[in-house]
Amino acid sequence: MHAATRRAIFRRLKAANPAPTTELTHSSPFELLVAVMLSAHTTDKSVNAATRNLFAVANTPAAILALGVEGLKPYIRSVGLYNTKAQNLSGLCRQLVEKHGGQVPADRASLEALPGVGRKTTNIILNMVFGQMEIAVDTHIFRVANRTGLAPGKTPREVEDALIANTPLEYRKDAHHWLILHGRYVCTARKPACPKCIIRDLCEYKHKTPAKPGRKRGGGLARAIRARGARRHARNARNARSV
Repeated sequence: MHAATRRAIFRRLKAANPAPTTELTHSSPFELLVAVMLSAHTTDKSVNAATRNLFAVANTPAAILALGVEGLKPYIRSVGLYNTKAQNLSGLCRQLVEKHGGQVPADRASLEALPGVGRKTTNIILNMVFGQMEIAVDTHIFRVANRTGLAPGKTPREVEDALIANTPLEYRKDAHHWLILHGRYVCTARKPACPKCIIRDLCEYKHKTPAKPGRKRGGGLARAIRARGARRHARNARNARSV
């Protein structure tokens, strides 16, 4: 893909959603870390349902550690692999308390040493909490990057490296959010909404979903994503002010 095409893709995604953010509810760096760790193999909706109850009673490393693994499980039962995640979350909190003063560390090595925290979660925390130009690659971003031709790769790390190398600097900070939202709501796995896609003419995918006869193409999905992002941003801002 030509560099000008990549720039045009991100320019349109930014125009449709100027201030993208995560759909995981959180009000502190630690809450974000917990939510992202729990989100593996499950939906943001399920994670938010779990953390809504958990954070009401324990939203610090010390408080969650005090619950114990068995005391933690009922709160996160709605997320996939909750038994393993309860073990990891308790271990994560123990390390934060014992090695980092209860604070989320700001370096990759320390983050990736935490139980249940891999490269994807680390990249999200470094980006959202510490402002670093990292791009986390999940299944949505992996699909969008390969399908569109934006950053082809056989593994998540190959896609990540390609995105870091080829995403224009002014778009790199928010690239993760734009691509994950695009993959979640537009460029879906089974039947991508190509007729309503704002980058359909720039996308290199050869098997685009055809438009239905008589249906007018427009920017409805882009507006929906923008409105959803604005509501999520406002909710997180209210949560942050309340702590």
